[in-house]
Amino acid sequence: MSATSYDTYEGLNRLALDRAGQAEAFDAIGNQYETAFPHKEGQIASGVWLSGELPAGSRILDAGCGTGLPTARQLCDAGHRVVGIDLSPGMVELARANAPGAEFHRLDIADLRGGRLGGPGSFDGITAYFSLLMMPRAEIPCALGMLHDLLRPGGLMALAMVEGDIDDFPIPFLGSMIRVSGYLRDDLRRVVCDAGFDIVGEDSYAYAPASTDVPPEIQLFLHLRRA
Repeated sequence: MSATSYDTYEGLNRLALDRAGQAEAFDAIGNQYETAFPHKEGQIASGVWLSGELPAGSRILDAGCGTGLPTARQLCDAGHRVVGIDLSPGMVELARANAPGAEFHRLDIADLRGGRLGGPGSFDGITAYFSLLMMPRAEIPCALGMLHDLLRPGGLMALAMVEGDIDDFPIPFLGSMIRVSGYLRDDLRRVVCDAGFDIVGEDSYAYAPASTDVPPEIQLFLHLRRA
């Protein structure tokens, strides 16, 4: 176990209820998400890194799998065993159609405590592409600590966040309202290192979504190893 114990995650249970509105928003968004974000070069490149660094057949958790595109399908096609989770039942349904070779569950990250889908050290790799930004900052270190513990020693994680000095901030998003958090990049590096990860690679991309109500953003991709 890392310094962040499973016993500290009661706050995540509370936030799972608070995030019900987030799930409803993404249920309503559905396939609009792929229309608004048609180009995902950074995410694809990060998936290539993770896939190439792990042996074939590795068990990978896709935390916040969304529609299953591109990541779950990409990792399945590379020969890995993918387990995807998402709080939105609509997204899970789309993911099952888009990446039939993966296993998907409607779960919150908080639901992974106590051995759900496997206990500590049960995954060789994890992806968390833009999923942790849906949490208030106070809960992100807890989530990172949980994901750290789910990795085997030396396991790898690919993390993506949008750069920004914001905390639980409401924004319009594809016709719905969601709440998002972000870090400036030095602060994000500190948070992941404090959670027990070594940073082994980093990329950033300027991204302009196709949707007019989603502002341009800087996407930060960190490649991490469980220390």
